[in-house]
Amino acid sequence: MDSRPFYFKQFGLYHHRSTMKIGTDAILLSRWVEVFNTDNILDIGTGCGLIPMMLAQKGIASADAVEIDFDSSEEAANNFKNTPWADRLTVYNDDIRIFAQKTISRYDLIVSNPPFYMDFYKPHDFRKGIARHTDFLSYDDLLSTTRRLLNPDGRFALVLPALEAKTFMRKASDSGFYLQKELLIHPVEGREPNRINMQYVLVPIQNTQTDSFTIRKQDHSFTDEYRAFLKDYYLDL
Repeated sequence: MDSRPFYFKQFGLYHHRSTMKIGTDAILLSRWVEVFNTDNILDIGTGCGLIPMMLAQKGIASADAVEIDFDSSEEAANNFKNTPWADRLTVYNDDIRIFAQKTISRYDLIVSNPPFYMDFYKPHDFRKGIARHTDFLSYDDLLSTTRRLLNPDGRFALVLPALEAKTFMRKASDSGFYLQKELLIHPVEGREPNRINMQYVLVPIQNTQTDSFTIRKQDHSFTDEYRAFLKDYYLDL
């Protein structure tokens, strides 16, 4: 197995021990989320720690990352130590439901690339099951812990497949969250969106901002939109 680090323009990281490898979902979510230099951030299910590092590059006060899988959390901790923002990034090897009961911290932004498989596609690998299946962190658990940990004027951002996002939106609305904005992500020009980035708040809003984003052209080369969006991160853009 290739165990070399994956390099971005301002940092590199390993992801070979993590149950969640570096992927487009987390990268686009991290780039899309707006942050402020006073933000204290929480990443639920950090995997190798990619999301906190991408957000740190934008400029934040601090980021805590919670990861239930030990190998993943250890890899994230090592990755954090080797970034320019090591003093702002902390990882906790814990179940987010237990972490939420113990901590006194409250966050301005909570981010997650959460498990989304519900009743099928259960992997044989137990560690992958925890990372990808809602048996181990249901949408209800995610919403309740987020509500407990989020500042009253905070934001909650996540990415889900388009179909699962519809289920989540209903549950979020029932739990008192308001969809502030969404990004419909099209994998290829002309295709339906297969992922949706969502940002929620706890304060009622008038209208949801909806935008669309396309990753690849019909010939499967990257769109100009994609290249411009990630030029501050990818080495070859």
